[in-house]
Amino acid sequence: MCVAIPARVKSIEGFMADVEVGGVSRKVSVQLTPEVKKDDYVLVHAGFAIQILDEQEAQQTMKLFEELDALETK
Repeated sequence: MCVAIPARVKSIEGFMADVEVGGVSRKVSVQLTPEVKKDDYVLVHAGFAIQILDEQEAQQTMKLFEELDALETK
């Protein structure tokens, strides 16, 4: 199974963006989402931003990941 995770775009330079996921910064390609802007939320899979998300949807998804993590650590 493949999983894409939501991330917030911190900066963009050319076709690469710095995004933050759970307090960790990563560089991802935004070639598939050229309309993305700083502070947008994107869905990241395999180093690519594959979709722009609205903030509410991104927050809900991140909350679900946190709940899953809490279940695994019990």
